[in-house]
Amino acid sequence: MLARAGAPVTLIGRPAHVDAIAASGLHLASALIDERVHVAASTDAAAARGARLVLVAVKGYATEEAGRALAPHLSEDAIVLSLQNGVENAARLRATTGREAFPAVVWVAASMSAPGVVRHAGRGDLVIGDPGWTLPAAEARRLTLEEIAGVFEAAGVRCAVSDEIEAELWAKLAANCAFNPVSALARARYGRIGSTPGGRRLLRDVVAEVLAVAAASGVAIGARDVLGAVLMLADSMPEATSSMAQDLARGRRTEIDDLNGFVERRASEMGVPTPINRTLAVLVKLLEETGS
Repeated sequence: MLARAGAPVTLIGRPAHVDAIAASGLHLASALIDERVHVAASTDAAAARGARLVLVAVKGYATEEAGRALAPHLSEDAIVLSLQNGVENAARLRATTGREAFPAVVWVAASMSAPGVVRHAGRGDLVIGDPGWTLPAAEARRLTLEEIAGVFEAAGVRCAVSDEIEAELWAKLAANCAFNPVSALARARYGRIGSTPGGRRLLRDVVAEVLAVAAASGVAIGARDVLGAVLMLADSMPEATSSMAQDLARGRRTEIDDLNGFVERRASEMGVPTPINRTLAVLVKLLEETGS
């Protein structure tokens, strides 16, 4: 979407995607758009040299590796934005790149259905923010984030700047913990999960555990109706399947350790019971290890 709006975008990815994009552009397919976007692409992290804004969208387990690969090529004023699941990735990127790194909550259903092909199934909006608003340079960072949000908005991507980004991250974590493993284990789309009484009860129970861990961690969710937002996803993105389901179907490693596994680990530290998140994490790991 940024490239369609005329921004100078360079994609960095795996050879199959890069080769396809170099040959015929990035094929973007959705209900409203079906076109090929011509954009630069490379397999080398050095292609990020000179970029002011670097968007990181790798799986959580590859965050440090990506940060280390980018670090030698980033300009002093480069800003890194983590468009990833989980709540710890921006801090990891800040540590590995030595640059300002901010988290983004990504609400979108999409998949790479073939090399160089992105299929968009629902939503497509961002929430960005700075967990350190109270630090001395907070106002300058707010202005920077508002500028970044303006770039996305100009490209047709809704982007809000939040003063409570940690709460936003945990709300998204709750949604990921609910839908990702259930969709993967049941091989079900979001609409089917939300349409059955048992499925809705399971979503409620997962969300309740995540919110209990958030509260024990000192994260104030406030008046957010996290459960309502999670249940609404089943209605707003009924045809979506989770990235975890896609990974398991392809025999790839999942992000379970950064989602339900993270919740279970944090819960153990806090003395909060999370039997459902623990069970989902174990089941996904078992499937992941068998490659099916």
